[in-house]
Amino acid sequence: MTGVYDAINILFDGFWLNCIIFSVTLLMALPLGLIITFGSMSKFLPIKLLFRTFVWIIRGTPLMLQIFVVLYAPGLLLNYPIKSRLMAVLVAFIINYAAYFSEIYRGGIESISKGQYEAGQVLGMTKSQVFFKVVLFQVTKRIMPAMSNEVITLVKDTSLARIVGVAEIIMCAERFTKQGLIWPLFSTGIYFLVFNGVLTLLFGYIEKKLNYYRG
Repeated sequence: MTGVYDAINILFDGFWLNCIIFSVTLLMALPLGLIITFGSMSKFLPIKLLFRTFVWIIRGTPLMLQIFVVLYAPGLLLNYPIKSRLMAVLVAFIINYAAYFSEIYRGGIESISKGQYEAGQVLGMTKSQVFFKVVLFQVTKRIMPAMSNEVITLVKDTSLARIVGVAEIIMCAERFTKQGLIWPLFSTGIYFLVFNGVLTLLFGYIEKKLNYYRG
């Protein structure tokens, strides 16, 4: 029978994997989502259709299915199996959340009036300067509530890694049920609640800092 101290250590090890999945996904998906946004807003129709079709497919299919596809498709179709299940999970998560982030970015960018772009160009600024120096900060303010919601969802979605045998915290806790222990399974909720509580406070602080971008 596993002791309480040992069980807590095992749960922390599992949650560390959740944190890795969360951090790597966020680090890679945020910039990738912006690239996808530019593609989906392209004036060149074939590129626009390509990126929007990609986003439609990713948003329209379950993340669980995407994890399975990333893990098994390379081996079955290309004879190049992915040996690391954690890597497959990371790739699937990054692609999935980049697609969702891209739509949030697009909504924020399209909410900015054309007059601000025109005013910037009248002042002699290039389109890229107008975007990064004028538009981007206003977009950040407007999309913050939606982004915070997606980030918190990401924290909870990291538990899906267990479906391909990645020993995240819930998978670790579930093993204790075979020993007749139920408290480790329920205690996983505390880990997620604390993590999401910290993120909620952080996003609230960021929103207050961005309050001067109004209108």
